[in-house]
This record gives sequence, C-alpha cells and structure tokens, in this order.
Amino acid sequence: MAQYPERKWYSGMLSTEDWWAVWIAVGFFMISLLNIWGIDLVGWMTYPTKWVFNPPEGGKGAISQAFYALGKKYSVSAKGFYKGLGWWSVIWSYVIFGTALTIGAAFMKWNVKRFVGGFTIIYFLTIAIWFIGHHAFIAATKVNMHKYGLNFALNLGGGGSFILALIVGLIIGNFFKGFAKYLSEAAKPEWYIKTAIVTLGVKLGYLPIKLSAFSQKLGKQAADLTFDLFVAGAAATVVAYLIFWPGVYVISRKIFKLPRKTAAVLGSGISICGVSAAVATGGAVRAKPVVSIMVSALVVVWAVIELIILPGFFTHVWPGTKDPLVAGASMGMAVKTDGADAAAGELLDEFMRTKIEIETNGAVKWPEGIITASAVMTKVWIDMFIGIWAFVLALVWVYKFERRPGERVPASEVWHRFPKFVIGYFFCWFFLLAIYFGPGQGGAPEAMPFLKTVKAGAVPVEKGMRKLFFMLTFLSLGIITDFKKLKEAQFGKMVWVYFVALFGFIIPVAIIIGYLFHHGMTLPNIAQYMK
Repeated sequence: MAQYPERKWYSGMLSTEDWWAVWIAVGFFMISLLNIWGIDLVGWMTYPTKWVFNPPEGGKGAISQAFYALGKKYSVSAKGFYKGLGWWSVIWSYVIFGTALTIGAAFMKWNVKRFVGGFTIIYFLTIAIWFIGHHAFIAATKVNMHKYGLNFALNLGGGGSFILALIVGLIIGNFFKGFAKYLSEAAKPEWYIKTAIVTLGVKLGYLPIKLSAFSQKLGKQAADLTFDLFVAGAAATVVAYLIFWPGVYVISRKIFKLPRKTAAVLGSGISICGVSAAVATGGAVRAKPVVSIMVSALVVVWAVIELIILPGFFTHVWPGTKDPLVAGASMGMAVKTDGADAAAGELLDEFMRTKIEIETNGAVKWPEGIITASAVMTKVWIDMFIGIWAFVLALVWVYKFERRPGERVPASEVWHRFPKFVIGYFFCWFFLLAIYFGPGQGGAPEAMPFLKTVKAGAVPVEKGMRKLFFMLTFLSLGIITDFKKLKEAQFGKMVWVYFVALFGFIIPVAIIIGYLFHHGMTLPNIAQYMK
C-alpha cells in the first residue's frame, strides 16, 4: 500500500487551518471592496487608541474613546442608524469574527462548544490586554506624550500590547494548566497568524493607494519598494535554503552524531519553517512521530525566546534605524514559526518606527507595516518551498536510502503541503496593486476619488483585523507554550543542536544574507505629508 495516496486537488479546502485562513481573510477583504459602491460592511472593526485616567483639558485620551470603529459611518455621530459605535465596536467584532471562526472550526470538526467558550475568553482577555497596553504611559512616545498630560512614557507604541499579551499567555500556559487546556481548543496561533498574514497582503497592496493620498510620487516609491522587497526576499530565501539546511544537517550528523532521519527533521525545523517543515519532513522521511513532536516543541520554545530577544537587539544594537529592512529580512530568516516571525516583525515594526520618530523629534515617520512585511515576505518565500522541499526529501529517502521497489510519491503531495495562506496573501496584494495601476495609470489625480473608496474599505481589514489577529496570536502562542516540554527532549543532543545551530549559524548567516540583499533600501517618510 502506498504511503502517499492520491488525493483530489481540492482535498482539505474546508477542513484545514491554511484554507480557512484564506476563506476568512479574503472573504472580509472582498466584502471591504463594496465600499467602491458606498456600502461599508467592514467599518465596525474595532481598534484601540491611547488613553489616560485623567486626560488634560483640550487633550486626548478619554477612556470612553479608548476603542472606536474604523469606518467613518460607524465611528462618527451622524443622522441615521450609526451613532458612533465606540466601545460597542468591541462587541460587533466579537460577534462577527467569532461567527466566522466558529464556522471554520465546525468545518474542521473541532469541538465547537469548547471553541466558542475558549474563544470568548481569549477574545475578551485580548481586548483587556489591548486596552491596558494602550495606556499612554506604555504606548505614548516622547513626541506625543504631552497630549495626554504625561512627562514620561515607556515609548513602546503598540508593541507594548504584544509583549503584554505574550506574558499573560505564558503565565496561563505554565501556571494555570487546567485553564490552558480548556482554552487550547481556541488557542490556535498558527490559524490566527496565517489569517493576519493574508490581511498583510491587503496592507502591501493598499500601501501605494494610501501614500497616493499624500503624494503621487510617494505612492510610486512605495510600489517600487514592495517590488524590491519581493525580489530581494526571493533571492535571500534561495540562498538561505542552499546554506541553512545542509549546515544544520551537518551539525546534527557530524558534531552531535544524530541519526539521519532525526538530522533531517531538525534541519527542516531549524533552518526552514519550524513546526510545519518538521512535521512535513518527518512524514517524508518516515521519522518516528516522537521526533517531529520534540522538534516542534523546541521550535515553539526557541521561537518565543527569539521573539523576546531579536526585535530589541535589531532596534537598539544593530542595525538600529540605519537599515530597518535588513533587520526585518534577517528576522524572517531566523525565526522559525509563522506566528512568532510575523509577531516579531510586528514588534520590530513598532519599535523601529517609534525609535526613528523619537530620534528625529517627529521629522521622520515611516509607514506602518513595511518592516513587518520585510520579515514576513522573506518567511513567506521560505514557506512557499516547504512542500517542494518535503517532496524532494521524500524522493531522496524513497529512492536513495530506503529503496523500496514499487513505492512512489505522487506529485499531488507538493500541492497538499504547500501553505495555502500564501495564496490568499498574494491574491490580496496583487488584486489591490491591479486596482491601483488600473484606473488613471497608477493613482493619477483623476483616479483619487475612486482609490479613496478602495482605501476606506482596506483600512479596517489591514489595520483593525490584522492587529486584532496579531494580538490573538501572541496570547494564544503563550497559552500553548509549556517550557517543561523541553524535558521531553531531556535537554539532550537535540536541544544543543538547536542552540548551536540557531545562535552560532542561523542568526549570523541570516544577518549577512539580509544585509547583502536589503542594504540601502530606504523607507518613505510620510511625516511631511501628515502636517
């Protein structure tokens, strides 16, 4: 009996996290385009703003305005049905997103009752953390803290909320294990982050439209930059594959004397794409299931460590704010889970944008999301080849090491191991770029009224939905991370392989490759257009 049975190309479209990340994110994106005809069905999405208990007279920061709806029809008082949702946008977002996610959970045959209960707790806990993290003492910067009556602030921007969510999740996951187990049905960081990454495609595609509102020239600069990131990320990824996997495999085999199959799983888990690559490779080479489980546990733990260390290192040690896209691309190659990489990129984006604004006293302000995109884009290129790499390894093991006559690996296996959320990411990105370059030849003045309607729909998705799902990712990642899982590997050779390979090989090489392909790329300064 063949190990890899033939499957239809559409198998799993309604039963996997990858596909449901696409359906949910692309679904809301397509609904957002109804704004072109004046129909706003996404403006209810909630978003936090900075607040203080006692805002200064004439200043900002009233608690009553700490959450607002991103659509103008939903956020401002006006005649008609919508009176400004404010905090009610939190409930709207819970009901609508919760319904969409529950439908997905049902199709994936999860325990729907437990999912609804767990998601309800995770969602409102996320909102509470988001609220606390946006207190002006935490989120304000030296540039704007006086607007909230403060003489000192931590200058963390939105990054403080992500760190707080991770800490709260780790506390739950390691000290309240019964509670964490109950929440586990809804604590799905990979699903949430894949959904967020698809909406990041909206961010990239919408960026030229957004910047065209400031300047037609700047909009073209943003389009050129995203194309440069696309090409550089592809080149860096190819080089990384040719260096990372063989390097980790040799370290595992020659230095630590691990078995061939274990070394292969470690090579993919450490050098390519963490849990997904480890599981795919384990199946391809027929490694014992416990090997993939142990590597996956190590991937998650080390990813959390990288998530805590690398954004601060790249922001305040090297390269600082001199080469932000070098830092982003290096992070994309170094952090080995989609969730932790995108989350680390989001932190890096917040930290670096805040730092450059402080350093220049507000004279330089970078667009939100580009640094995150540099990390995610490199990671997405890596993700794109998981299926191909697993297929190649399967062929090597089947036809070279195992030599079992009559057994074959069908080409369909490549398609079924390809990360489907990447399709949604590129679809949203290229769809909006097509809109931008279509009417009026690239955002010409006569096209701006039309582009503004597209922008009105894109903002809630690329800002509100994306940030909310990032927050859900951070909290969920902490909830499912049990540091005692390291004991399952008995702090043995696999732990040491990961440590040596990561800090002695992967990160240094990632920085070099990131520098070679991204050095000198500059970010648009939108400060002059925001006055």
